[in-house]
Amino acid sequence: MDLKILSLATDKTTDKLQECLQTLKTDDLTNLLQDQAVKGREVGAFLRAIFKGSPCSEEDGAHRRYKIYSCCIQLVESGDLQQEVASEILGLLMLEVHHFPGPLLVELANEFVGAIREDSLVNGKSLELLPIILTAVATKKEVLACGKGDSNGEEWKRQLIDDLCSVRWAQRYVIQLTSMFKDVRLTTEEMDLVVAKVLMMFSKLNLQEIPPLVYQLLVLSSKGSRRSVLDGIIAFFRELDKQQSKEQSSDELSELVTATADELHHVEGTVILHIVFAIKLDCELGRELLKHLKAGQQGDSSKCFCPFSIALLLSLTRIQRFEEQVFDLLKTSVVKSFKDLQLLQGSKFLQTLVPQRTCVSTMILEVVKNSVHSWDHVTQGLIELGFILMDSYGPKKILDGKAVELGSSLSKMTNQHACKLGANILLETFKIHEMVRQEILEQVLNRVVTRTSSPINHFLDLLSDIITYAPLVLQSCSKVTETFDYLSFLPLQTVQGLLKAVQPLLKVSMSMRDSLILVLRKAMFASQLDARKSAVAGFLLLLKNFKVLGSLSSSQCSQSIGVTQVHVDVHSRYNSVANETFCLEIIDSLKRCLGQQADIRLMLYEGFYDVLRRNSQLANSIMQTLFSQLKQYYEPEPDLLPPLKLGACVLTQGSQTFLQEPLDHLLSCIQHCLAWYKNKVIPLQQGDEGEEEEELYHELDDMLESITVRMIKSELEDFELDKSADFSQSSDVGIKNNICACLIMGVCEVLIEYNFSISNFSKSKSEEILSLFMCYKKFSDMLSEKAGKGKTKMASKTSDSLLSMKFVSDLLTALFRDSIQSHEESLSVLRSSSEFMHYAVTVALQKVQQLIRRGHVSGPDGQNPDKVFQHLCDITRVLLWRYTSIPTSVEESGKKEKGKSISLLCLECLQKTFSAVQQFYQPKTQQFLRALDVMSTEEGEEAGVTVTQRASFQTRQFQRSLLNLLSSEEEDFNSKEALLLITILSTLSRLLEPSSPQFVQMLSWTSKICKEYSLEDASFCKSLMTLFFSLHVLYKSPVTLLRDLAQDIHGQLGDIDQDVEIEKTDHFAMVNLRTAAPTVCLLVLSQAEKVLEEVDWLITKIKCSVNQETPSDEMTPDGASSQAIPSTLHIEKAIIMQLGTLVTFFHELVQTALPSGSCVDTLLKDLSKIYSTLTAFVKYYLQVCQNFKGIPNTVEKLVKLSGSHLTPVCYSFISYVQNKRNNIPKCQEKEKAAAGTIMAKVLRETKPIPNLVFAIEQYEKFLIQLSKKSKVNLMQHMKLSTSRDFKIKGNILDMVLREDEEDDDEENEEGTASAHTQQDREPAKKKRKKCLS
Repeated sequence: MDLKILSLATDKTTDKLQECLQTLKTDDLTNLLQDQAVKGREVGAFLRAIFKGSPCSEEDGAHRRYKIYSCCIQLVESGDLQQEVASEILGLLMLEVHHFPGPLLVELANEFVGAIREDSLVNGKSLELLPIILTAVATKKEVLACGKGDSNGEEWKRQLIDDLCSVRWAQRYVIQLTSMFKDVRLTTEEMDLVVAKVLMMFSKLNLQEIPPLVYQLLVLSSKGSRRSVLDGIIAFFRELDKQQSKEQSSDELSELVTATADELHHVEGTVILHIVFAIKLDCELGRELLKHLKAGQQGDSSKCFCPFSIALLLSLTRIQRFEEQVFDLLKTSVVKSFKDLQLLQGSKFLQTLVPQRTCVSTMILEVVKNSVHSWDHVTQGLIELGFILMDSYGPKKILDGKAVELGSSLSKMTNQHACKLGANILLETFKIHEMVRQEILEQVLNRVVTRTSSPINHFLDLLSDIITYAPLVLQSCSKVTETFDYLSFLPLQTVQGLLKAVQPLLKVSMSMRDSLILVLRKAMFASQLDARKSAVAGFLLLLKNFKVLGSLSSSQCSQSIGVTQVHVDVHSRYNSVANETFCLEIIDSLKRCLGQQADIRLMLYEGFYDVLRRNSQLANSIMQTLFSQLKQYYEPEPDLLPPLKLGACVLTQGSQTFLQEPLDHLLSCIQHCLAWYKNKVIPLQQGDEGEEEEELYHELDDMLESITVRMIKSELEDFELDKSADFSQSSDVGIKNNICACLIMGVCEVLIEYNFSISNFSKSKSEEILSLFMCYKKFSDMLSEKAGKGKTKMASKTSDSLLSMKFVSDLLTALFRDSIQSHEESLSVLRSSSEFMHYAVTVALQKVQQLIRRGHVSGPDGQNPDKVFQHLCDITRVLLWRYTSIPTSVEESGKKEKGKSISLLCLECLQKTFSAVQQFYQPKTQQFLRALDVMSTEEGEEAGVTVTQRASFQTRQFQRSLLNLLSSEEEDFNSKEALLLITILSTLSRLLEPSSPQFVQMLSWTSKICKEYSLEDASFCKSLMTLFFSLHVLYKSPVTLLRDLAQDIHGQLGDIDQDVEIEKTDHFAMVNLRTAAPTVCLLVLSQAEKVLEEVDWLITKIKCSVNQETPSDEMTPDGASSQAIPSTLHIEKAIIMQLGTLVTFFHELVQTALPSGSCVDTLLKDLSKIYSTLTAFVKYYLQVCQNFKGIPNTVEKLVKLSGSHLTPVCYSFISYVQNKRNNIPKCQEKEKAAAGTIMAKVLRETKPIPNLVFAIEQYEKFLIQLSKKSKVNLMQHMKLSTSRDFKIKGNILDMVLREDEEDDDEENEEGTASAHTQQDREPAKKKRKKCLS
């Protein structure tokens, strides 16, 4: 029969073929077809014959075709056919689809839907036919009557797609079905439906099936719904990452989370590649991605930013057209994230409303960590982002050799965090990816070398971290060696930082060390002073860090050394011997420097002590060098006065006189080295060991002893520096005398420390120390006296004391805390001189100030942070005891002296030490506070005491001191001391946990002081109120506090209407006539600005959250979108409360008779701000009005309050300010200059008035719009604003013309006219000029 059909098909006519087919039953025909297909015979020809004999124009033919289609689909799905046969059948079926009548096509499509619903498809091969069927259905323009109703082809296609998306898709056909839709022309609604269905299927698939599905979805997105596709993919992986990090079970989200983190990140990497490839082909997709993420960044960034989306953005930077936009987006997101975090941390009000989200910086570092999973396409973007952050947000300016941050404290902190994030990105990327290490190192070194005018500390820190991590990997790096060639041209600070950073490399690479030595030797003979300084700095660093055999261990030296240094230090005996030769060569080179400029000698003297401590075997060589240098300036005759050749230390060349030998620093270096040798080396020596060295040290001891005795004996005349000597900076003699006087003072300080260290508390030595101090004081007083009003250059140089921090600590402890009986006689000599004790505390203060200014202190161990911290603890403990034991009031009542009392100096020093600890030693705060606790308990009890408890204990001591001060008589009130106490309390309050009872106690105590004590000291009031506000914002919002203070200010200063009597309120006694304005007024306005800033931030937040919800509302169930409303409701209520209370606050201030100046200016600006904020809030309700089906009553009340309490009084205040200007000419006509100054001030104040008027009008404009939209008449609460039109009004014009003809006295009356009349007249005058012309 099959042969017959095939032969009939060759005839020109189809009649016989049709007859033949009609005689066959459908089942027989399908059996024949099945037999042909399975055997792989000419199935194509057989099918063509059947289609030829079954024309669609006839009902039987169409029905036969339909049956054949059904049979073929089943055959293809069965899997019994060969691949070629199945493909041939499908090809023929596709060609014939368009001949089908519409109803049969719909039935055929429904069969597919049914098969998908019942999961009866075996291999899904037949799905290739479905898009052709759907397309054919859509082309049918006529009404198709089939099944439930009559619709045209397009509507049937929509119905079929709807049915298809509503049925359950088998997991194995999701990719094929998604791929199928790309061949169907879809409308926007259909596209949204399909995309939503596919995204829903993500969670049903195995992880490995996601990338091909994403690929198909991206291909499909070229038809539309790009944003939904990207949003869905990002949201899916965000949830997966979240779940993976929480290590939760797979049941909560989907089956696929059973995958490991490695597998997940590999899949994410593949998906990112697919998306980037799709964006290369379809730029619109990239633009949509950026638009989506930018919109999300404004609101809750955690909804769109996640490690996956950030990795995607970084991969996108490989496409040039998107590179700049992506980095800008990431930069702004990082900065915004840090700013938001700081805003949240600084406000309890915001913390209660907005939950703290994951910071974008954490997500970026997560991307760095995940990039280990073959994310090579992300790595380059990470490197660029790291350098962009460091370049953009690193310190920008150098002042006195120190990097300075510009801008407000908030922006400073944000910039520091952003810069630190850039460094962390680069460091972590360096650790993970070996391929990019060379590039990162090169870029860092390039910046170090090329940026000589801007600070590069952040790059040096990064370089140090990189090298510390991998010294062995980088030892053969040529770029480091190339960088050495530029050392001579770099600033000294950069050279020191760079050499310190590369030091671990020098220990493992001999070739690198040799290269550096060659460069340093060349620099030693350079003509530029800075190059020679760099050479000395380099050589000293090498001496410190190359251990010589037999030297004391680092633990004996008490030096803190990094972990890597310790690893690298493990050298063989050969290396240590080689190091000794190498170090001795360097010392020989450095000896030549002792004949160079004073700056270079100074560097040597300051560096030798550290070298000695690190390499005790070099002691003899170093001490011999110093000894021979001192002999040049030492007078050996025991009776010769003075004992030192000071004249030889100063050099005059031509018209210039300058210091040649810093003799005081030379002596200081010798004294410290000598003390170290006695304490560390001699106790370890045995027998006759080191006899030669001991002779040298005895000789040095004798010299110092002789200098001490002779310095005490020397009079001013012996130094040729009596009171009649010339100390002016204009003559050579004067400059020389200044230099000599400073050298003598330095020598005296060195000798004081030397004699104290060897005194063993003997009375004779204490007397010598006191005599040396008197010698020091004579010269100090003389210089101060001669300096007169203007400070001399050398006078400022004396600020750096040569006393070491350890000595200052020991001396203060001995003077104030030593109660040992055997020491009493000796110490009583020193204690008898209040000037000496005053001097000791002054030097301590100076040392702490130096630490804050530079980050380290001068003298031995000054660069060792651990030692400095220890001394800081000791000094603070002693001074704290001294201040609390002997208050300033007790001390000052006993002695009336010039200058600050010792107690006040102690307090000033305490304030600086607390500040320094927070700045440099924040992680050690617990240790610091424990060190201050004199009544130390057992270790077990110590561990349980928190920082808050310790800080609270210290706080109470200073609170008592301040209360005593406030309780004293008014004439005894010491403003300086009170300010210092408030500053200390502010510093300590930052250590209190805001949720702790100790914090609440501190707040209530501060509030009590403000309420009960009335002082007319403006600076004290400002400090106290600033502390009060800083505490209050961390406890709750300060708006009610602001309202109370505004009422107090209003009561004190009176009303703008002089006829109105104000009932005085007494919420805060601290607000009085002297402090109300400008002090308290400006403070409350500043605080109101911060509240408005927070409210603005919240409004932006809820606006964006509404925007983020809107697009997805259509695709989510009704319940999901309605959940967005309650989440913002409590925020809206809080905003209304804040704005309502602020309106009452401004209501009080606007009616206050404020004095001209900054108060009026600031108030006008802040009024504009509150109207702008109110306008923004009204705009928000314009946006959400339809969702809420109107506006809440609370909003209506807020509008009513602003209309009744704020707008009218604003216009009255404007009139008040303008009337001040009109009243000015009535002042003193004689004093025109003074009147001109007042006029300028008033003009400056009136500048913000137009801005305020505009802000009020904008508010009213949007209120009108909201009234129309919400069907609530909000304008009924607003009084009509003052007329400001420019129409010509005839009656007023006549009146003005008459007035011009009369006497000019009328003008005085105009000043008392109402604002309405004024503002109507002025435009009339302007018009009149036009009319007359």
